[in-house]
Amino acid sequence: MNIKKKLIILLAVLSICSTSLIGCQNKETSKTYEPSSTISWIVTSSPGGGSDIFTRMISDIMTTENIVEGTIVVTNKTDGGGEIGRNEVAHLTGEKANNTLLTFNSGDLMPMVQNTQNRSSNFRILAIMAVDKQLIFKSEHTKYNDFKEAIEAAKNGESVVIGGSKGDDIATYEAMIEEIGVSQDNMKYITYDSTGDAITAALGGHVEFVISKPAAASEYVEAGLLIPVLALANERYTGNLADAPTLSEIGDYENVEIPVWRGVAAPAAMSDEAVAFWSEALGKVAETEQWKNDYIEKNKLIPDYKDTVEATEYVTQYEKEFMEANGIE
Repeated sequence: MNIKKKLIILLAVLSICSTSLIGCQNKETSKTYEPSSTISWIVTSSPGGGSDIFTRMISDIMTTENIVEGTIVVTNKTDGGGEIGRNEVAHLTGEKANNTLLTFNSGDLMPMVQNTQNRSSNFRILAIMAVDKQLIFKSEHTKYNDFKEAIEAAKNGESVVIGGSKGDDIATYEAMIEEIGVSQDNMKYITYDSTGDAITAALGGHVEFVISKPAAASEYVEAGLLIPVLALANERYTGNLADAPTLSEIGDYENVEIPVWRGVAAPAAMSDEAVAFWSEALGKVAETEQWKNDYIEKNKLIPDYKDTVEATEYVTQYEKEFMEANGIE
């Protein structure tokens, strides 16, 4: 065989090898994430609360709309005010990290950075889905006709008790009593593991009022068991919540409004491919009619889907400002 033929054969072999390697590389780089048959979704508040309703609505849409194949198992972990559940998710690794989701709201972030060393950077922020606000409700056991009467009673030295959940509910309560000028001794706050638990306390006559988002209180309002008496917002709600005045309507006060963002996070070890998958899946949920009508519209939320990039930037900035405002390093 002459040198020319040998050279031609050598080049052909090299070409085949190169094509083979490129093919292998392309196969490797095109590897995508597929969720396992069972997805674990952790909620760090009790069943029946706003976070629980939010989670179960999304998981139901993902299943019924065939956005995600497999079974989504929702688990409520409330120990330590939810910190044990959040810490567990933060430190998951391997395949579990790719197949575990965490409901993560501003009301979860606030106590987390105040009481633990966990920060939003210990998680992958997958999406923000909506913005929520609160109201104050009374039950048949409440001795005050409205919240204006309760404010006057507190200013006259009576003890008025409000029940609510953690994080943003507490922040809203604190902002409200500062604005109306009463002490925490006269208008007390009792913290429950979830809004659902606080509502149960109100229905049982253990607290005079309860702070709640519309989602958790909706069915009780429909049944006539809870009556909205104050909108903690800059304007009144609509529908069956429209009778609740804002703070500025019942006295010489500024309105109090602390919006609550509702999002979904994952373990820090979740792969980029899995993050992209879940962020896109949550975006698809946000576009469904069931989400828009049965969750957003029904519960008077503000739709505000942000993908993983936007959500991460938003939560990071929110955390930074909250920590600075509270002297947390």
